Order: sequence, then C-alpha cells, then structure tokens
Amino acid sequence: MTDQIARNEKQLGAILRRVRKQTGLTQGRLGDQIHLRQGTVSRLEAGEPAVQLRTLMEVLAALNLELVVRPRSQGSAADIEDLF
Repeated sequence: MTDQIARNEKQLGAILRRVRKQTGLTQGRLGDQIHLRQGTVSRLEAGEPAVQLRTLMEVLAALNLELVVRPRSQGSAADIEDLF
C-alpha cells in the first residue's frame, strides 16, 4: 500500500474506511476485534472529531497501519483533496 495523506478528520476517516473494506472487514467485525461498538467505528470513519486518541491507535493497529508524523508537503489544498 502506498502512503496516504490525511490533513483532517474526514480524510483520515476515508482512509480507514477504504483500508477496512480492502481487508474485508465490516465495521462491526472490526469493532469486535478491538472491543469497540460498531457505532464508534462508524463515527471514526465519518471523521467525527470527538474520537479518543486511544481508539484511533487501536483501529490503526487492527488494520495493520501506523501513524507517521512529518512536515507538511507544500501541495495546494486542491491537490490533497484530489487524493480522496
């Protein structure tokens, strides 16, 4: 999988949804794996900002993803939006 850039909650949610579907998991099944309700997974994928950092980290681990922090690229906002 190639690197994917998320600059806001909605973009991160879209990436998580895409990866979850690629792995063949439903929201409920993913939630069951890490003891979360399906609704919590749904809110995370929708980009709702009130999700706890611990929850995000558990979902990333369950999807075999990791968080990388780096300086922002200098592409325009429109360029980033085209990725989604």
